[in-house]
Amino acid sequence: MQNRHQELTVIQKTYDLILWYVPIIERLPRSQKFNLGARIEAQLYLILEEMITAKFEKTKVERLFGINIKLELLRHQTRLLFDLKLFDGKKLHHVSQLINGIGIEIGGWIKQQKAAG
Repeated sequence: MQNRHQELTVIQKTYDLILWYVPIIERLPRSQKFNLGARIEAQLYLILEEMITAKFEKTKVERLFGINIKLELLRHQTRLLFDLKLFDGKKLHHVSQLINGIGIEIGGWIKQQKAAG
């Protein structure tokens, strides 16, 4: 049952990240909202979709590794917002903690799947 709870927790954390991030993307200047902002938003939705898909797959490890790569891309895209001065340090710190928390849970999910597999 713990595995099931872990899956649902990481999916909920990703859902919450989207709820936090999308309004910020909507407030970006037009020049970045439809470039970097759109990429970040698409990445967020893709990560959520991949997690939900992994939840129902028999063999999850490969997909979970792919999610980790997408999280790393999201980290870099987020840092770009900060470096382009579209994001303040407080927001960067908060979103970095959220993304890292998701990454830790994905890592645990991978470890659990390898042990079971």
